[in-house]
Amino acid sequence: TPDMEKFPGASAVINPWHLPLINTAILISSSFTITLAHHALKAGRRSATILWHGLTILLGIIFLSFQIAEYVEAYQELGLTLHSGIYGATFFMLTGFHGVHVTLGTLMLIIIWLRVLKGHFTPDNHFGYEAVAWYWHFVDVVWVGLFLFVYVF
Repeated sequence: TPDMEKFPGASAVINPWHLPLINTAILISSSFTITLAHHALKAGRRSATILWHGLTILLGIIFLSFQIAEYVEAYQELGLTLHSGIYGATFFMLTGFHGVHVTLGTLMLIIIWLRVLKGHFTPDNHFGYEAVAWYWHFVDVVWVGLFLFVYVF
């Protein structure tokens, strides 16, 4: 049929127990590291804040790198594209929007980390830091939902 020519469908779906599961572990770990950084900031332990926060940034960058690798695999090996039916379009729309938010969150984390390095926050005055941490937790929770509903179910 003409619709089948326009939307040929993917040859396979992405295995949720490979890169998606690794990325889920990475983002859940990053929630712990940003929480440890925040607690260190509230306790006045600047070097621990810098360390844990830097690790959170690294985990965000690793997540994005794996997401890119997954997209390459989807396109090249599975035939999963924006034009491969509702699954492909939904997959790339949901994971792509999430990836944009992770990218924005990682940039926010980098900016806040630079501010920590400059001593802009104190244990009692760090709302900007908390706001970025809340955003990061939100991005992490959304990913858990995406993992379940896009990859597993």
